[in-house]
Amino acid sequence: MSELSINTTQNVKINFIAASVGERLGAYFIDLFIKFSYVAVLTGLFFYVLSLGKFFNGAGSWTIRALVIIAYFPILIYSITLESIFEGQTFGKKLIKIKVVKIDGYQAGFGDYLIRWFFRIIDFTALYGLVGLIAMVSSKKTQRLGDMAAGTAVITLKNRINISHTILEEIGTSYVPTYPLVIKLSDNDMRIIKETFKKAVAKKDHEIIYKLVAKIESVTGIKNQSGDNSDFIRVVLKDYNYYTQNM
Repeated sequence: MSELSINTTQNVKINFIAASVGERLGAYFIDLFIKFSYVAVLTGLFFYVLSLGKFFNGAGSWTIRALVIIAYFPILIYSITLESIFEGQTFGKKLIKIKVVKIDGYQAGFGDYLIRWFFRIIDFTALYGLVGLIAMVSSKKTQRLGDMAAGTAVITLKNRINISHTILEEIGTSYVPTYPLVIKLSDNDMRIIKETFKKAVAKKDHEIIYKLVAKIESVTGIKNQSGDNSDFIRVVLKDYNYYTQNM
């Protein structure tokens, strides 16, 4: 496994472990098994349970094609749908414990998943998947062409601290939050904020703290009510933990 260093826009360096080719292939074959199982169940339902064989024999070619496309459409959108819902994971990726992330340190979005999905035509279809395999083996970050185009990579979550764990703050049961709009931020945003803030405090870099506060305010619409930038960030971190732990 190779180490993947991500430099965020706040110039914070985060180290992950890129998923190995074996892990990625393992997730791929699990997803492939799920797709084949869906096809088998659907075929059995059509021809044996509902006895639609005669209907298909009598239907026109365009009718048959339309029904086949509708029936098997979930397979076509399997990866992009699940990665969008589960933030970079399909069922196969969940079982293997790997996930898709952006190289710039932010959570990948639908547009990124769409690019990766589109390039599956080249990665997995061209030369029976040899193109995607060669790309992953030759890439330092184990990226296939879809990852390179989308600016993403696949990291392993095995034996690593979960991303959300790095943002935990001590809050008591009687804690009263101040800024409900912090839920506009993601776990990844809060991790970057916390790491940047800790480094700025250690270096007594008040300019970075000021810029961090300004960024939080512009993204969330929150206004600093404490008057102290450092206190404001500490409250934001605690509020985020409060809301995400009680949702």
